[in-house]
Amino acid sequence: MINGQAADGISSLDRGLLYGDGVFESIGVEAGQPRFWLRHLARLAAGCERLGIPQPEGERLLEESRLVISGVNRGVLKIIVTRGCTGRGYRPTNDAIPTRIIQLHPWPDDTGTCHGSGVRVRLCRQRLGHNPALAGIKHLNRLEQVLARGEWADPGIHEGLLLDGHGCLVEGTMSNLFLIRDRVLMTPDLSRCGVAGILRTVVMELAAKVPMPLQIRALGLDDLRGADEVFLTNSLIGIWPVIAVEDRPYRRGTLTCRLQELLKDLSSDGDAWLN
Repeated sequence: MINGQAADGISSLDRGLLYGDGVFESIGVEAGQPRFWLRHLARLAAGCERLGIPQPEGERLLEESRLVISGVNRGVLKIIVTRGCTGRGYRPTNDAIPTRIIQLHPWPDDTGTCHGSGVRVRLCRQRLGHNPALAGIKHLNRLEQVLARGEWADPGIHEGLLLDGHGCLVEGTMSNLFLIRDRVLMTPDLSRCGVAGILRTVVMELAAKVPMPLQIRALGLDDLRGADEVFLTNSLIGIWPVIAVEDRPYRRGTLTCRLQELLKDLSSDGDAWLN
């Protein structure tokens, strides 16, 4: 659906296509409902505000999204908002009408089995550049992630970790990273680059229920090697325990399991779908 109408094409002058000028959200649909809707909507609005794109009305997006997912029990809802068409040139104009694109995709096949078995991860050669103006939001320019994900084709490797130019850990190509050491939960600071994932925020809130201290700070490879437990998060995979990064093995520890249980309990709460 594009701008409220059934369609599968946009103008070749759309700035989302030309310059990656826009934002997007990938939302899990389970039991026919968009999960963590309000959190995704808030991040979409924050991204639009950061880029100076007029924000779509939340009620309109929900209405259109419900039409797209009607009759679907489980899937992936993707919402894209671009600045629209303004003609040639980088300079955005004030008269552009944003483009709303709402898509439905199948649920990924391997997300569930990895919750128990864990995943193997590699370190990517591609580095993330610092840009505080774009840090945290989910903008359309994902070229760094595209290059990083192109580094491997081994189906036994589920994710790659990205560092910045100073050697600090940032995130996975599609996920956020958490380390646990001495019962302290740690996750990289994303003030200079990276995407602040919805599940990242949820997990940080759940950590208070374990309870376990939380640190958001610069993390390096030494922190990774010294961690007792490692896991990855995003809105579709939930929490994936990491059982190996390169040649370094890890265990699916009790604290990771506890966070998985808390997330599962949260998922069984009907109020969590729209909250």
